[in-house]
Amino acid sequence: MTATTVRDAVVRLLRDTGMTTVFGNPGSTELRMFRDWPEDFTYVLGLQESVAVGMAAGHALGTRRAAFVGLHSAGSVGHALGAVFNAFRDRVPLVIVAGQQARSLIQLRPFLGADEPAVFPRPYVKCARQPERAADVPAVLAEAYRIAMTHPRGPVFVSVPEDDWDRPAEPVAPRTVHSAFTADPEALAALAERLAGCARPALVVGPGVDDEDALEQVRALAERIRAGVWISPLSGRSGFPESHPLFQGFLSPVARRLAARLAPYDVVVALGAPVFTYHVADDGPPLAPGTELFHLDCDPGQAAWLPTGTSLVTTLRPALARLTGLLREPDRAPPPPRPAPAPARAEGHITPELFFDLLRARLPHDRVLVEEAPSHRDTLHARVPIELSGGFLTTGSGALGWGLPLAVGRALADRRRLVCVVGDGSALYSVQALWSAARHRAPVTYVLLDNGGYAAVRALGRRIGVAPVPGTDITGIDFAALAESFGCPAARVEHAKELPTALEQALGRGDDAGPFLLHLRVTGSAGTLYEPWAG
Repeated sequence: MTATTVRDAVVRLLRDTGMTTVFGNPGSTELRMFRDWPEDFTYVLGLQESVAVGMAAGHALGTRRAAFVGLHSAGSVGHALGAVFNAFRDRVPLVIVAGQQARSLIQLRPFLGADEPAVFPRPYVKCARQPERAADVPAVLAEAYRIAMTHPRGPVFVSVPEDDWDRPAEPVAPRTVHSAFTADPEALAALAERLAGCARPALVVGPGVDDEDALEQVRALAERIRAGVWISPLSGRSGFPESHPLFQGFLSPVARRLAARLAPYDVVVALGAPVFTYHVADDGPPLAPGTELFHLDCDPGQAAWLPTGTSLVTTLRPALARLTGLLREPDRAPPPPRPAPAPARAEGHITPELFFDLLRARLPHDRVLVEEAPSHRDTLHARVPIELSGGFLTTGSGALGWGLPLAVGRALADRRRLVCVVGDGSALYSVQALWSAARHRAPVTYVLLDNGGYAAVRALGRRIGVAPVPGTDITGIDFAALAESFGCPAARVEHAKELPTALEQALGRGDDAGPFLLHLRVTGSAGTLYEPWAG
């Protein structure tokens, strides 16, 4: 009878946990893992390691379970760390395995070896280990999966010496961990009493609402207490139907602006949100006097550093269900709906406003929208309301290069066409993802908004009196030709009159038609990420 190897036990674990789609960029230190590669597994190659992690993150968000990523020793982990940072801040569950040199060589500081592999990715993983013995690898990976999937979810890291895979090991029995937990009933009752007696409540919805699939519970609470609903600053996801009459808009990552938006409310309840995510320093107060904050989140770390208010450490669905049940519908008028922007005019060159108006009219409400175009995010939020739980994905942490691969992995999760809106600057961080999209026929329609460089950085420079900003111009790149060189069909449009037909064709491709890139040359700076906050 053949002994079970580490590799055998790990393959069984991956099947038991549903991680049979493996993302990676292979190298010498993990070759033994690929021996007799199972026919029921799919390997998705990323041509750069951050692309592999981004695709895995998209797949995890689509399947709502952890995805498996294989990296290659120290240099490969270094290449991937920007994407690992995004996954950590956006609470994306990933099991990341990096090959390490053979145990017999580790003490000799060998070529490709990692000196302190469990230290390298910290602090942007929930845990990091290199097992002490080869026989421990399957159990350590099983623990890593459970940690990744426990709230607050996130990436974990395991370093595996390359000669461990052929060593004997015991299989790991499947286990289930139910990780939902709720706040103290007395704390929820006190919050219910405060909401019942307040004059004007507001909810601030963060990415945790989408992560925990709690949109319906948030909607029920908002309608019960007639609260205005805001999205937290720079949120990587939505979490509330944006055409709902109670929806008020998006909070600014500038302290004074944020405090001014929330000043009319006497009680603010933040849900799964790091409320005070700032990006521009202005020394403003976190909240105006007279505004009381309550904060519900599953992360005790968030609760610890929040500068004001009362925190309830809890997962959201059970807490919100109990809280709503404690409340009666009050005798207060709901806030007025937020005003709609004026329609854009289709004249001459393409503006972001025109594109987003056309996208809103043509994008089915049940399709996912991925965005990484910081210069145009405010315009998107104003003109393309998101209705669907899980229907909007971007980076909530700011490390560029996330959008293109995230869209590939998300599309592979359910094989339904989605739209990825990406800026020219952002695209160049991970343009290799187009090759993976084409190879796996991922149903993604990419719309690349080309404004000739890092316009968001230019706008921030103008805000703080730095102009011009060197190194912010990007010109002379034919993105349509570049996409086609990766095997992704593409088209280029520069005039407004051509856009409706081109967009119709790009969005109308079937779910089995593979990726397509539409390169749009856009003009105008209205709606950039920083200029509306100036002053």
